[in-house]
Amino acid sequence: MKLQPLMDRVVVKQVETEEVTKGGLILTSAAKEKPQFAEVIAVGPGGMVDGKEVAMVVKAGDKVVYSKYAGTEVKLESEEFVILKQSDILAIVK
Repeated sequence: MKLQPLMDRVVVKQVETEEVTKGGLILTSAAKEKPQFAEVIAVGPGGMVDGKEVAMVVKAGDKVVYSKYAGTEVKLESEEFVILKQSDILAIVK
């Protein structure tokens, strides 16, 4: 099964964060923050959204930073993804 986002939506997969702090402390799963770094898996076609033309800037394979509480989490075939609007992506990591 494959996710194909619609309009200005983007499917991302969160990048795992380190479990040990720089000071050497090991973080439990409850102490970890939701990661904001992700890899783009699929991109919608763009088009007219709310009366405005939206051109897609990101592409599959890009590493991005997105808003902390943005998107909808989806679990598909034991993998977790986040579907969000392109406008929720803050930056592309190069």
